[in-house]
Amino acid sequence: MPIRLAFAALLMFLFGSFGMVSAQSAPEALPASDRQTADGYTRASRLGITFIASVDTPHNEIRYQRALELGAGWNRWPLYWDRVEPQPGRWSWNAYDELVTSDVEHGLRTNAILLGVPEFHRDDQTISNLYEPIFADGYDSPGPGKSINRDNPWARYVYEVAKRYRPGGTLALLNGWDEGEGIRVWEVWNEPDYPMFWKGGVRDYTRMLKIAHIVIHWVDPEATVLLGGLLYPTQDNWLSAVLNQIINDPMHAEHNWFIDAVAVHSYGNAWRSGWLVLYVRQTLVAFGLQRPIWMNETGVPAWDDYPGPTWLADDPASRPRWATMEQQAHFLIQSTAYAWAEGADVVFYHQLYDDCGDQAPGTNFPPHDGALCVGGHACFGDAFGIYRNPADSICFAQHPEPDTPRPIARAYRLLAEVFSAERFSRRGIVQEQPDGIVTITFLRPETGERIIVAWNTLLEPVTLELEAESQRLRLYSLDGEMLLRPVDGVYSIELEPALTPVHRYTSTDQGIDIGGPPVILVEEIEKDTFELLRVRTYENLPTPAPAATPIPPFVLSDEDITALMAASPTGVAFTSRNISRLRSAPSVEFSRVVGTMAVGESASVLGRTEDSGWLLIEYEGQTVWLAAFLGDIHGDLESVPVVDLTSQASAAQP
Repeated sequence: MPIRLAFAALLMFLFGSFGMVSAQSAPEALPASDRQTADGYTRASRLGITFIASVDTPHNEIRYQRALELGAGWNRWPLYWDRVEPQPGRWSWNAYDELVTSDVEHGLRTNAILLGVPEFHRDDQTISNLYEPIFADGYDSPGPGKSINRDNPWARYVYEVAKRYRPGGTLALLNGWDEGEGIRVWEVWNEPDYPMFWKGGVRDYTRMLKIAHIVIHWVDPEATVLLGGLLYPTQDNWLSAVLNQIINDPMHAEHNWFIDAVAVHSYGNAWRSGWLVLYVRQTLVAFGLQRPIWMNETGVPAWDDYPGPTWLADDPASRPRWATMEQQAHFLIQSTAYAWAEGADVVFYHQLYDDCGDQAPGTNFPPHDGALCVGGHACFGDAFGIYRNPADSICFAQHPEPDTPRPIARAYRLLAEVFSAERFSRRGIVQEQPDGIVTITFLRPETGERIIVAWNTLLEPVTLELEAESQRLRLYSLDGEMLLRPVDGVYSIELEPALTPVHRYTSTDQGIDIGGPPVILVEEIEKDTFELLRVRTYENLPTPAPAATPIPPFVLSDEDITALMAASPTGVAFTSRNISRLRSAPSVEFSRVVGTMAVGESASVLGRTEDSGWLLIEYEGQTVWLAAFLGDIHGDLESVPVVDLTSQASAAQP
């Protein structure tokens, strides 16, 4: 259980089970909560689930009921180009008409992914005629009376789907939908930085993004165009590479840099979810931009339930990216809290059911002890699902308890209930304490309350001592909810240990990092604390408007680059492609800005961080740090020595 305290009482719980309170606190029954919409469903505006329904999964009533009961407000699925255009110029809409209609009828908003290339429109790893003008008049600029260039197949595909499924579009008119009903969020590809999904390179992706943004906004000015969900599988900063393409496009300033929002994906490491959102935000800031950031995939597969590799219970080294079902539930709350804290607008869990995952349709086998793993046959799958597959599923259909929820269902419902009760702050305050406790604090501005998500990262129990702001606190866990009262002005809550050690990393392939069972605490706060939290969660600032900083292009000759490398003591040089901030240390959060480097200026590289994300350069007589993605590196960066940050910090101390 998430909390072990001295005595128990029968209380009102979210899921009908028992909770415990500390010996210093007295439990009380909670008043009835009015947190649901008129039809009884929450539909959380900042929570979604992938593949509630899609053209490859059933879009039946049961799946929608499952998602609505959990509190989801969004569905996310791919709109495959090769499905809607099976032959050149011939469009097939039936399957997607039914899917979009189902989303609308169930009150779910849709994040649709523009994905897939028909073979007859393919040019090796990319799309044919991608650089043909967008419009038939021979230009990319939109305007009244224009028509799409039929020789640009990507532009026509984007136009046809946006025209059909936008609010007020073809399908909306056929069905008599209300104003605003239809698809408003369009994502340009899925994980374009991952070769499994896209091998066409940064330049061609940027062209796809530009076309999609211009066409969609020409059709529906109120639409949101997402830069496709980035996985960041390597240290390469794909977003920076795309932005470096965009700044050289003369149309970028008048078209919002062709980006209305950026999406990222994070698996297995809850801390990395926050790091990714922060990294994207820092990248945007470096280009003078602010954009909403979405995390539209996050999750971790369970190994201890079919179709996972259940026989690996005693072999953790063979299942580094899998978690237990209980850890899966803990991960969802922790990953979401980290992402929201760093500014994510919406978080989607991947996915509602196990479905087929990465396996071919028809993959099926009974639960087993590993004996079926012979001859190269599929013998396990990723148990991501909030629900186990039903018995009539086309994959993984032999669970002894089909179509039943895993513990993560309680976690999702808890997030939807607590964080949809009232609006909460756009950012949170992350505190990672020396005693292993992580707390992430949000503000409810309209009710004057704080929400604290807390958990233990150590392998032994710890006690959270929380200074009281009022005379009672609501405590929510995966086992229920209760009221606590402080003793001597302090709430004492014992947090159960994590099952695996803390493991912070920024890449995608180094195992899981999931803390112990989390608790969520809600308490009214005093005026002084309220004002402090308003500032620290950015609620005192107006909602930022998108801003663009036009940056002129530049070109270095081969002779220029050779000269820069020859002048550097390490043989490596850096040229800024942005107005690059120079810092006192290799960090945005824990450094001061000591200057800027103009576009086109160059400097010698003297050192780097271990992950090569930051460079130590010599610039105008100073030794300063800057982020590597802000420009071009000339020479072999791996040959540059790694700076010992510990000794550097010690030397800086008086």
